[in-house]
Amino acid sequence: MTEPSRAVFLSYASEDASAAQRIAEALRSAGIEVWFDREELRGGDAWDRRIREQIHDCRLFIPVVSASTEARVEGYFRREWKLAVDRTHDLSERVAFLVPVAIDSTPEMRADVPDAFRHVQWTRLPGGETPQAFVDRVRRLLSPGQPDAPKNRQPADPTSVGVPAVGTNTSDPRRRVVLVASGAVVVLAALGYVVRERLVHPKPTAQAIASNSIAVLPLTNESGDASQQYFSDGLSEDLISALSELPGLKVIGRTSSFQFRDSKDDSKTIGAKLGVARLLEGSVRHAGDIVRVSAELIDTSDGSTQWSARYDRPYKDLFALQDDVTSAVAGALRAKLLPGEHAAAQNDRPPGGSVEAYNALLQGRFYTFRNTEADLRRAIESYTQATQLDPRYGLAWSELAQAWTTVGGGFLEGAPAQEAFAKARAAVDRALSLSPELAGAHLARGYLHLDADLDWHAAEAEYRRALELAPNDGYAKFSLGNLLATIGELHQAIELTRQALATDPLRADWYNWLALYLSGLNRLDEAERAVRRAIELQPGAAWFHQTLTTIEVQRGNAQAALAAAQQEPPGLWQDNAFALARQIAGDRGAAEAALRTLIEKHANGAAYQIAEIYAVRNDAKETFEWLERAWSNRDSGISFLLYDSFILRYKDDPRFAAYCRKVGLPVPGQHVGT
Repeated sequence: MTEPSRAVFLSYASEDASAAQRIAEALRSAGIEVWFDREELRGGDAWDRRIREQIHDCRLFIPVVSASTEARVEGYFRREWKLAVDRTHDLSERVAFLVPVAIDSTPEMRADVPDAFRHVQWTRLPGGETPQAFVDRVRRLLSPGQPDAPKNRQPADPTSVGVPAVGTNTSDPRRRVVLVASGAVVVLAALGYVVRERLVHPKPTAQAIASNSIAVLPLTNESGDASQQYFSDGLSEDLISALSELPGLKVIGRTSSFQFRDSKDDSKTIGAKLGVARLLEGSVRHAGDIVRVSAELIDTSDGSTQWSARYDRPYKDLFALQDDVTSAVAGALRAKLLPGEHAAAQNDRPPGGSVEAYNALLQGRFYTFRNTEADLRRAIESYTQATQLDPRYGLAWSELAQAWTTVGGGFLEGAPAQEAFAKARAAVDRALSLSPELAGAHLARGYLHLDADLDWHAAEAEYRRALELAPNDGYAKFSLGNLLATIGELHQAIELTRQALATDPLRADWYNWLALYLSGLNRLDEAERAVRRAIELQPGAAWFHQTLTTIEVQRGNAQAALAAAQQEPPGLWQDNAFALARQIAGDRGAAEAALRTLIEKHANGAAYQIAEIYAVRNDAKETFEWLERAWSNRDSGISFLLYDSFILRYKDDPRFAAYCRKVGLPVPGQHVGT
């Protein structure tokens, strides 16, 4: 029998017994004692005493969080969670104890869990499927000789895969430790891999926060109807857009500010995390034909209210209500924050004033942000409805085009993809004919040129026009940066991406792109830090661990590359990550098998990635043959060509220069930037 202090306690709701069983079996197969028994859901005094004793004696506590726990406001597992949190108060802050696990997409920021869980990064084990990296990490945490807390604040070890997280006790939740590793070490920082604000940026000092900066927190939906959440979110987004049009005012983007929905942090803490001097917060109540909006402008330095107001408006006067709130906030900020000149006006409203059309647009955005194929198709339905309700609604046509481009480029191939692109083209043409000065329409056309047409110069022109029309728009800066990286202007791409992140500092996908640009310049340590930020912000997102795999392959670190590949969610990017990592791992048979799997499953949609594998294998003939196939397929992966360190091994090969000219990209050495 293992010593009690070496055991793991697995806490779960009865509905999740099968997933918990899979986790327990994976740990037990490694010789780890797990206090888990499907019969322990019986209850009774004796059983209750035993559970309390086990929580008191266990070495690690793993709470399983899911939609089932979210749906249950009462359950014995909640008592177990409370007992575990209570125990942390008696432990040294050097002791790692809490290991929250989510078996589905339940978001940690809004989950109904103890606050201590929310202040550590979660491990995503979909359906309870448990990778070896997680088992290894738990085993290391249980090792008697393994220190529980680090001595110095250092970046992650190169072998770290960045998924599981372990919290330690401390009276200050902002100092919860998150330990991430799978290789030689488990520790990362002086107080651990701490909460989000230290994962995203070092905590800003008061002097570092510009006075002309604001974040609009998601307005609380107080309508008593969860289906109205999109309505309050839409009004919040409108305020972000309206304030972003004011030159000289730094406005945090939706992705970052919306992560603080229902946050327990006070205004000073949120302001420090986002790097802003002021917060706009409030609520929306939609009852019958009346909408009531309450809003407050908060000074984050001391939590004081600088301005507050309440607006009651008929539902049909929604746009007038938006004007009132925006004008009042601008008045409260006054001239010292707002320069007198305004950027080109960008209007979210349907020209016919249809509230129903506007509602449909907001519903479309709601589904778009969820970013799955099913949700994107629901978004397309909503955007289409908006255009039917008001055929002159340029923004609805723009966002419909963006959605079709994303579906075609991200989820389809062959004829279905081309059909989606054709629908995107028709929608964006309509948008620009209706609203030629609409930045969103130019961004939509630029995206289509980039992803569907591989017309780099046309995409650049559209993105530059969008930025002229909306100079403070973070997405416009990011998009132009992405295009500049494609044509080899990496330094400019990095600068624009960092500017975009300054307006939306919790945007995980932008950190991943930043990592790709940095790795293209062989700035691998910086690239690793950027992609690890992306992983910390969205641990279960596709593609991020593939990027980390690429960085480790560039370093020649086979063990770390394989560990990163294992953490990539199943699908194309995991298959590609394994194929990359296997090429340098020394097992020729495994390398051949991984490449064969990639070709058999993804030859039509991933010709560029297959060319990349052959470049790693130093097979020039196959590399160029698959590059030609990528061009024939109009594979959007070609956009990586000029910052792909593997393909660039052949930059002095005459075939490479010829290929660049064929696809319309600059030949290295004949352009500025790299």
